[in-house]
Amino acid sequence: MMTENERWLTAHHDPLAALYTFSACMALADLHGDGESKLIIADLGTGAYNMKLKVYKGTSLMSENTLIDLPTGVITFHMDTTEPRVPAVAVASGSYIYIYKNLRPYFKFTLPTLEVNSAEFDAWSQARDELLDVSMLYEILDSLRQEVGECGLTTRSQRFLMCPDHASQATFLNQHKGFILKRQTVVTCFATLKKSHAEDDAISCLVLGTESANIFILDPEAFTILNSGKRLWSLKLPAAITCVETLEIRTLGLTLTALGMADNRVMIYRDKHLVDTIYTEDRISAMKFGRFGREDNTLVLVMKGGGLLVKILKRTARFEIEEAQGSSHALAVKLNIPKKTKLFVDQTMRERENCVLMHRVFQHDLYRLRLNTARAYVQSLETSSNPVSLSQTEPLKLSAQVLGLGPTFKLRVELQNTSSTSPSLQLAVIFHCDDRIYSVNKSYIQIPILIPGVIHVAETLVTCISELGISDTVRVFVVKGKASRPLLTAVISMPVAEIFMGS
Repeated sequence: MMTENERWLTAHHDPLAALYTFSACMALADLHGDGESKLIIADLGTGAYNMKLKVYKGTSLMSENTLIDLPTGVITFHMDTTEPRVPAVAVASGSYIYIYKNLRPYFKFTLPTLEVNSAEFDAWSQARDELLDVSMLYEILDSLRQEVGECGLTTRSQRFLMCPDHASQATFLNQHKGFILKRQTVVTCFATLKKSHAEDDAISCLVLGTESANIFILDPEAFTILNSGKRLWSLKLPAAITCVETLEIRTLGLTLTALGMADNRVMIYRDKHLVDTIYTEDRISAMKFGRFGREDNTLVLVMKGGGLLVKILKRTARFEIEEAQGSSHALAVKLNIPKKTKLFVDQTMRERENCVLMHRVFQHDLYRLRLNTARAYVQSLETSSNPVSLSQTEPLKLSAQVLGLGPTFKLRVELQNTSSTSPSLQLAVIFHCDDRIYSVNKSYIQIPILIPGVIHVAETLVTCISELGISDTVRVFVVKGKASRPLLTAVISMPVAEIFMGS
């Protein structure tokens, strides 16, 4: 059996790197399209301040961005097909997902608010109207916490119940009773899901898991996930597990599991068989495996004391299972297959007897679906509710972006003439929104002659003027001359403005 020194090379060891992070807050990705992967770490700092998003190129710190809240995860994903194909970085923090493009803040997604418990809402309303004193409010919220649990309360109530004495509770009540009560969940974990292709650089959706036991899939669709499983085997380990990482070694066609242990070692398993052990000077708090620099199989370890250790897998490394361990591997695991119930048998018989009718009903529903789809398509053509014009005389393409965190956003509209020879004249871009929520700086922008193949950019500022902390849509129309019908239409879903995030 090969030893650790025969499998791994120590590429870098810095015991004074001063990193405080977890495995979920580490990622490896080619951020600049140069074929060299960088190490992205969301550093928790002291746990209260000095949180940073750090990027390492090789063994040197390349850049860092300040994070305004404690991160819970970092992931990289491709969000468009723009060349060069470089991924964006998503950082989960509290109720928000911060998106970075080219290592610069690009967009912030806010989780939807949850319904506030009616008893909690009434208690705060009465406290605001001075119908309840501090002690009575505390008793009501504490009783409600016993009933619905900590996660069933708003953040304001949780913080109020954490106040140690009557004076601090009264101060907290006076500071917050005038604000709107909102209940917001937080992101506990997230991953990516390929949108339509399986390639490494294909567009992916973000899959968010929240503390409220909900799953949100961002762009383009929502999915219902049904899953159940059964534990097939378990192992008793010599020490507590501090972190877990999957080692996908494509050159060997293997998927291993690395366990960071509390006794200063990393145990690597192939299924349930121990195939390697890496000993370290300190306890492992986080690790990430993948392409780093130009090496495909790199294991990055962060120590509890803040040290950084980088291991590279040798190309000659093999992970063989010894015969003594592999003897039990041949034993097949007998699955407990349930017996056929009477309901299952009756359902099978019904399907056999009514197969023709069921097929006709299916075909009828399929034809109705196709008809409704065709009607919706025709309606979109008649109302020009498309970002791409199908007109032969004015072949245009429209794309729009929202930039900024609010309350003032910049809307960037890109308009392109897709014809081969004919320029477009007398075009204008019109922005339409609810004037009770948004104020548009320039709602009408005249477009000069649009030459084929050249992208024209029109920008305007949109300011959220509503005090309700809500968001709405902004419609973008492309019109020609004095025509009553627009050539193109785009609907932009605006994010919640940053000024309304803290309650």
